[in-house]
Amino acid sequence: YPSGNLAIIIAQARDQLMCIVQEDEPRTAKIRALFQSDGRSTCYYPSGDEWINMSMQGGQYLDQAGNRVRRWMWPNLLPEPQVPLSPIFISLNHYVGVRILAQDKIFVSFLAMGRQAKLNMGTKVQVSTDSQLPPPARLGEDELLLLAFRVKILQLFDRMRGCLNFPSSEQWNKMQPPMYLISQAVKILELCMTADISDELANSIKAIVNA
Repeated sequence: YPSGNLAIIIAQARDQLMCIVQEDEPRTAKIRALFQSDGRSTCYYPSGDEWINMSMQGGQYLDQAGNRVRRWMWPNLLPEPQVPLSPIFISLNHYVGVRILAQDKIFVSFLAMGRQAKLNMGTKVQVSTDSQLPPPARLGEDELLLLAFRVKILQLFDRMRGCLNFPSSEQWNKMQPPMYLISQAVKILELCMTADISDELANSIKAIVNA
């Protein structure tokens, strides 16, 4: 950094390389991102909470409350052609940014004093037909209920915020919940369709998330 503090470290641990992005601090600098050559990477908010997490299968993007905003699978691991990943760009701080375009195109850019350095930390993981990824584990009844109640509680909190922002208006009661809550509700209903649960329980979960 212009301050003289170390910004990016490239190190080798056994048979893989690691790229570590540190915060602009003189002592006990926080780790803002960690990229590994085996396809695993994590970016963190200034608070230390997880921001983006990636593996050789795909990745997920979380907001500062820990809610999943986006989730994706790398196209080369799927049996059929997929829509290309929408580019993701985040600024870790004033000098360092991360741009995710594809599994083999994950760029860490450093810009300071009119000069830029760009590192490609992406990697292409090939999966043979003999070693396909294992199917995801199915959720049980208790787990599905907990997910449904979690979405319901978040929906109630959102309505409470609307009531506080518009205390003299009835419009808040007609406002739709945030898109990430709608997506989570749809995902839970999809999981119910593939889970080994009774129709009564599935209907109960549907009533909880749609109430």
